[in-house]
Amino acid sequence: MSSPTSASRGAASRRAVVIGGGMAGMLAAAALQAYTDVTVVERDTLPEGPEPRKCLPQARHAHLLWSGGAAAMEDLLPGVTAAWLAAGARRIALPTGLVSLSARGWIRRWPEMQFMISCSRDLLDSAIRQQVSKQGQMDVLENTELLGLEGDASRVTAVRVRTPEGTERVLPADLVVDASGRGSRASTWFDALGVPQAPMEEVDSGLAYASRVFRALPGTEDFPVVNVQSDPSEPVPGQSATIVPIEGGRWLVTLSGTRGGQPSDSVDEFEAFARGVRHPVVGELIARAEPLSDVVITRSTVNRRRFFEKVKDWPEGFVAIGDSVATYNPVYGHGLSVAAQGAVALREHVAEYGPAAPGLARRVQRAVARPVATAWEFATSTDILYPGAIGKQPGLMNKLLGRYVNRLMLTATGRPLVAKAFFDVVTLSKPVATLIKPAILLAVLRGPRRPRLTEPPLTDEELKTVLDAPEISGTEARGCPSP
Repeated sequence: MSSPTSASRGAASRRAVVIGGGMAGMLAAAALQAYTDVTVVERDTLPEGPEPRKCLPQARHAHLLWSGGAAAMEDLLPGVTAAWLAAGARRIALPTGLVSLSARGWIRRWPEMQFMISCSRDLLDSAIRQQVSKQGQMDVLENTELLGLEGDASRVTAVRVRTPEGTERVLPADLVVDASGRGSRASTWFDALGVPQAPMEEVDSGLAYASRVFRALPGTEDFPVVNVQSDPSEPVPGQSATIVPIEGGRWLVTLSGTRGGQPSDSVDEFEAFARGVRHPVVGELIARAEPLSDVVITRSTVNRRRFFEKVKDWPEGFVAIGDSVATYNPVYGHGLSVAAQGAVALREHVAEYGPAAPGLARRVQRAVARPVATAWEFATSTDILYPGAIGKQPGLMNKLLGRYVNRLMLTATGRPLVAKAFFDVVTLSKPVATLIKPAILLAVLRGPRRPRLTEPPLTDEELKTVLDAPEISGTEARGCPSP
């Protein structure tokens, strides 16, 4: 995959190698195209359109692209939002288009405060690949295995790969970007070069998640996202259920449960699990929808963060972004947005200093760590509270912060000012400090202005659409082919 050069790179031609052709890798390529020639090393075959990737099984579960991430992607690739929408994605206003039971109660559907892009992961990735290929020079080496880094502890100078024909090649680079994801072997590569290991933290709630695709009910083309969250203050496994409308008139339904309360891959148990979370609304809705797939389950959901920004002697010429830095419980939907904001930080620093400038890699790694830290706190501060969770227990300050956030979430159910601050932060559109501005602190102290809702805030029209549809019996729901 390549396209004509569309941007000036200055007097001297530079070369960047991006490890991984997934979402983070393509966004990194987009960030670099105006300043370097880019080669993407991808171990898989990339599909031409919105189709599943062999090495991305998690794509079959719901992926939330929050407005903070969508804005970053649009900044990197102008026109990508229009491409998503033209292909069938929806732009859903938040919380207007959201029916969500948070840990502290139902969220009111206030006028738009932020938004999300709702579609399948395959569609998200496909539009990004197409937009990147149009933007500038990029060579993609598919079915190519990354064997290691070249250079020494002070600087990475190249990557060593094995081609599809089985031969080894060395690709010189002024900058190497590791976007290889959850399975990154950066630690092994660094060992070979003598680079100190980065500190690492893990928080494992034992979470598993299961997904199934349904045909959306007639008349639900503008139906909201429906979500029932768990309450981590209760000493029981955390369970959730979510309906995300996706292209093709379908609903992607994802269930999740922490250790001791995980969903199974049984089609017979799927609806029952959805009815058994804190409110049965998701189960009630899918009882009237036609299943289009079997159940897909994933258990590899450990929160893991490598603190690369803390490595004292970080090598020149190497940067890690996306899941190569940190992975999170997917329930919170932050992975894609963090990768996009990391790519924006990469572009800004390369634009200011140049791709081979001394100290560039360390500056970028520290900038990448900022959105990572926000998503990490959201995921781990909740996950560690569930029964059987493994990881570092929160200290006194974190416990106090947790109590404040609980109060804030309660207040957000009845005060639009606080709800907006919450959505600004949870969508990664504004920094966490937004939650402790004086006006927000005062509102949280006062608490919600309105009483908590006792039922899902579905409109009369939405309820009529669902209630008029007949329920589908269990026997009709079995043995469905994959979509």
